[in-house]
Amino acid sequence: MKVNEIAFSCYPVTDMARSKAFYEGVLGLKVTMDHEMEGGHWVEFDIGAGTLAIGIAPGMDPSPDGCSVALEVDDFEAAVAELKAAEVEFNFGPIETPVCHMAFVRDPDGNSIGIHKRKEGHS
Repeated sequence: MKVNEIAFSCYPVTDMARSKAFYEGVLGLKVTMDHEMEGGHWVEFDIGAGTLAIGIAPGMDPSPDGCSVALEVDDFEAAVAELKAAEVEFNFGPIETPVCHMAFVRDPDGNSIGIHKRKEGHS
């Protein structure tokens, strides 16, 4: 098997309307696909070459201990200020490392989402 890229990352959610309000309203993402199906609901947000999805399906349960996605932002300080103004829960950071600035917040279901900004010269 040869893997070419990550097709998408997905967070399980319990309330699609509440979750869409967070991902669209707080994070500013644009819905690129919204599909309701028997027993589930799937919404995608295309970000650059990747896709972040949120979904409701049997066996998909949100977890604060699951994998997380880090979103690269243009202005880290402004992003942190917007999240704090929206009273989003921070569970880590903000911190500075030799290569980046980052913080992790929680979505309404407790899933961990990174906010990230690479420093100049690091890709």
